[in-house]
Amino acid sequence: MNNATDIASNNKEEKPSWIKVNLPVFIGSVTLCLIFVLFTVIAPQLANQLFSAINAWVVHTAGWFYVLAVALFLLFVVILALSRYGHIKLGPDHSEPDYSFLSWFAMLFSAGMGIGLMFFGVAEPVMHTMNPPVGDAGTVEAARQAMRITFFHWGMHAWAIYAVVALALAYFAFRHNLPLTIRSAFYPLIGDKIYGPIGHAIDIFAVLGTLFGVATSLGFGVIQVNSGLNYLFDVPVNVNWQMALIAIITCFATISVAMGLDGGIRRVSELNLILAVILLVFVLAVGPTVYLLQTYVQNVGAYLSGLVETTFNLYAYQPGDWIGGWTLFYWGWWIAWSPFVGMFIARVSRGRTIREFVTGVLIVPVGFTFMWMTFFGNNALHMILEQGNVQLPAAVAADTSVALFQFLEYLPFSTIASLIATVLVITFFVTSSDSGSLVVDMLTSGGDDETPVWQRIFWSVLEGCIAAALLVAGGLAALQTVVIASALPFAIIMLFMCWGLVRALRLEVVKQVSSRDAMIAPRLPPRPGGWQQRLSRIVHQPRHNEVISFLETIVEPSLKKVVDELTKRSLDAKVTNDQQGRIWIEVDHGDEQEFFYSVHARPYTPPSFIMRDTTRRRDEKLRYYRAEVYLAEGGQDYDIMGWTEDQVIADVLDQYEKHMHFLSAVR
Repeated sequence: MNNATDIASNNKEEKPSWIKVNLPVFIGSVTLCLIFVLFTVIAPQLANQLFSAINAWVVHTAGWFYVLAVALFLLFVVILALSRYGHIKLGPDHSEPDYSFLSWFAMLFSAGMGIGLMFFGVAEPVMHTMNPPVGDAGTVEAARQAMRITFFHWGMHAWAIYAVVALALAYFAFRHNLPLTIRSAFYPLIGDKIYGPIGHAIDIFAVLGTLFGVATSLGFGVIQVNSGLNYLFDVPVNVNWQMALIAIITCFATISVAMGLDGGIRRVSELNLILAVILLVFVLAVGPTVYLLQTYVQNVGAYLSGLVETTFNLYAYQPGDWIGGWTLFYWGWWIAWSPFVGMFIARVSRGRTIREFVTGVLIVPVGFTFMWMTFFGNNALHMILEQGNVQLPAAVAADTSVALFQFLEYLPFSTIASLIATVLVITFFVTSSDSGSLVVDMLTSGGDDETPVWQRIFWSVLEGCIAAALLVAGGLAALQTVVIASALPFAIIMLFMCWGLVRALRLEVVKQVSSRDAMIAPRLPPRPGGWQQRLSRIVHQPRHNEVISFLETIVEPSLKKVVDELTKRSLDAKVTNDQQGRIWIEVDHGDEQEFFYSVHARPYTPPSFIMRDTTRRRDEKLRYYRAEVYLAEGGQDYDIMGWTEDQVIADVLDQYEKHMHFLSAVR
C-alpha cells in the first residue's frame, strides 16, 4: 500500500473552488436519485407495488443472509478490539483525538439513533407486548420478551454495523492518507482500481444507501413532528402538512450543514444530547423510578444472556413474516445508514485507537439507548399491565407516530414534555439531514471535506425530496421497503470491507514486528565533547530559527548524501524541503511500499519548572522546538536536534534497514 503523508497531500492539484466533485459518482448518484424520485411521484401505485414485491423477495429469500452478516459484523469488531490490532491508531502514531469524549459521543449518538429512539421508544415495546412473535399477548412474559427484542434491535448489533464502516474508513483515510470514501476500504483487495469504475460503483451504492436510509429516518421524523403538532396545536395529520414540514425542517438542516461540522452539526448534536437527557431524567423522575431502575438492570441481563439465541433466531418455525417487519427492517435500516453514520463517525474519530473506538462505539451509546428504551418502554408497559391502561395500546396500534405523545399525556406536565419531545424530534431531524448531506457530499467529491457550500445544500434538498417522494408513494410501508432492499448490495460490500481491513492490519503488524526484530547496524558513537556538552544539549530549549538552521545545514545535506548513494544503486530517491520546517526523503520501490523518512520542526510548551509566567504571550515567547523524526506511519517521538551528519545518516539507514526487512517479510 502506498502510504502517502500529509506533506505529499499538500501537493495535490486544486480544483476550482466553486466545484469539487468526483464527476462519475456525482452524476451517477444524481441521475439514479432523480429517476427514483420521478418514478415514485409520477406512478405512486406502481412504485408501491414494486417496493412491496422487492420487500417480499428480500424477506423470504435473503433474510438469512442479513441475520448471518450482522452477526459476523459484531463478532468481527469485538475480536478486532481484543486482538493485537487494538492498539493501532486511526491516524498517525502521534495523532490525538480531534474532539472531546463528550462531543464525540453527542455527535455519533445524534447521527446514529436520534429520530428512531423518539419514534420507537414507546411504540416498539408496546407493540411487541400486545402482538408478540411467540406466546400470549398482554402478559408479563410477553413484556419481558418485548424488552429483550427491543434491546436486541437497538443494541450492539446496530453499532457494530456502523463500527465496521467507520473503522475501515478512518483507518485507510487517516493512517494511509487515502480518500475518505467507501472505495478506500478496498485498496488491499483491488489496489489502484479503486480509482476506476469499480470504485465509482462502490461509492454510488454508498450514496444511494445513505440517501434512502436518511430519507427513511426523515420520513419517520416528519410523521412524528406532525403528530406532536397535532397534539399541541391541533395541526391536521395529513400528507400536505408533512410535505410542508419536510420543506421547513430541511431549510434548518441546510443552514446547519452550510455552517459546517464544528459550526453547525457539533452544536446541534450537543443540544440534542442535552434535551434528550432532560426528557429522560423527567420520565424517570415522574414515573415508577425504582421499578424502572430494576427493569433496566434485568433487561440488560436478559439481553446479554440471550444474545446468541436472538442473534440467529429467524423464526423459521413460526408462520408469518414478523421478522421482515421488524428484525430485517432494522438490519436493513442500520446497513443502509452505515455509509452515512460510519463515515460521519470516522470523520470525528481521528486519533483514537481501534480498541478505544470499538469500546466507545459499542458500549457508551448502547448503554444510553438501553436506558431510553427502558425508561420510556417499561414506563408504558407499567401503565398497561399494572394500572390497566387500555387506551395507550389501542392508540399505538392505530398510529405508531403518536405513541410518544399518548404516553406523555399520562404523565405530569404533559404539555411541556410534549413540547420538548417535539423540539427534540426536530433537532434530531436536522442533525440526521445535515450529517447525511455532509457525508454524501464527501462521497461524491472524492473524500474532500472542504467543499463549496452549494454542494452540501444540494444534497440536503435532495434528501428532503426523496423523503417526500417516499411518503407520497405509500408512507411508512414504502419507507420500510426501500430501506430493506437498498441495504442488500451494501451488506455484501461490507463483508469485503472486513476482509480488506484485516489484510491491511495484518500487514501493519508484520511491519511492526519485523521492525522490532530486525538486526540493524549499531549507531555511531555519540558526538565528542564530554558529558557536560551532552547535558547542555538535553536541557537546552531550541528556538524555531535554531531548528530550521539545523534542518538546512545538517539534515538536508545528510539526506542528500543518502539519496546520492541510492541513486548510484539505481534506486529512485529524492529529498524535498517544503521551506516550512519539514524535510523528507522518499525512496520508491515500485509496486512495494515506498520508504519515507522526514524531520519536522515541532513546537512544544516548556515544562513548568522553566515556565513560571503562564500567560499566552509568555507561552509564545518561551515555546521551543524539536527536530522530530516522522515515518510513513507518523511521528516516532524522538528528537535528533544537535546530531552530526554521520549520526543522522546512521539513523536514516537504521530506519531504511528496518523497512527493507519489512518488505522481505511480506514478499
